Amino acid sequence: MLPPPPRWPRASSSLFYDDAPAAIDWLCAAFGFELRLRVDGADGSVEHSELEYGGALIMVGSPLRPQYRSPRAAGGSTQSIFIYVDDVDAHHARALAQGAQIFRPLSTTDYGEGYWADRTYGCLDPEGHAWYFAQRLATHA
Repeated sequence: MLPPPPRWPRASSSLFYDDAPAAIDWLCAAFGFELRLRVDGADGSVEHSELEYGGALIMVGSPLRPQYRSPRAAGGSTQSIFIYVDDVDAHHARALAQGAQIFRPLSTTDYGEGYWADRTYGCLDPEGHAWYFAQRLATHA
């Protein structure tokens, strides 16, 4: 198997938003993503974009094909994205200040001997995509 292209992880996710330009701005402001590429369509849509956070990469675009829908159009989120961050408390405060809807309060869970302890929260972005952010606190190997 050939390696993935440079700066590209083996797995990434595409998210579709009714207002993709606003979503890109919000994801950068609220979650700290950095925009590395954006391809706009002639009609104001986003045909393709790449946002990164550390080694994580997501693609954001407008739902240009019938099989692609925003959570609003689909009647709710159909997936969740899970990302480890360095300081989940600061990340939570930043997301909350930008209007993220918290559905899982910030909490610490210790999964016990042989597992790990994480501090995590879950939220929805303005169009209803579900996100989890966590910080690894300990590993019990």
